Amino acid sequence: MNNSSRTVCPPTGERPGVGLREIPLPPYVTAEDAQFAVRAVVVHAPRNWSGGTVCRNDASPHPCRLHRWGTRVLTLRGLHAADIAALIERGDPAAPLPPTA
Repeated sequence: MNNSSRTVCPPTGERPGVGLREIPLPPYVTAEDAQFAVRAVVVHAPRNWSGGTVCRNDASPHPCRLHRWGTRVLTLRGLHAADIAALIERGDPAAPLPPTA
C-alpha cells in the first residue's frame, strides 16, 4: 500500500498571477447576444465602495469581465456610450434595446 499522498490541482487554463482573459465576442452579434449584453452591463454595474468602484454583482474591481463583454457587444450592435449608460441608469436587465442609427 502506498502511503504517500499527492495533491492534484485542477487546471484552470490561467497562469498563476495572471488575471482572467477577456470573454470572447460572438462572431456576429444577434438580438439574443445583445439582450444578454444588456443584462450583463445592468447586473454588473458599478457600485461605489470604501475601497473604490466595484462590480455590484460580485464585488470585483469594476469594470468586471462581464461588464466589459456586455459593453463591447452593445458597441458592436451600434449603441453609443450614452445609450449604454442610459441602460445602466434604468437598471432593468430585461430592457429593450434602443434603436440604432
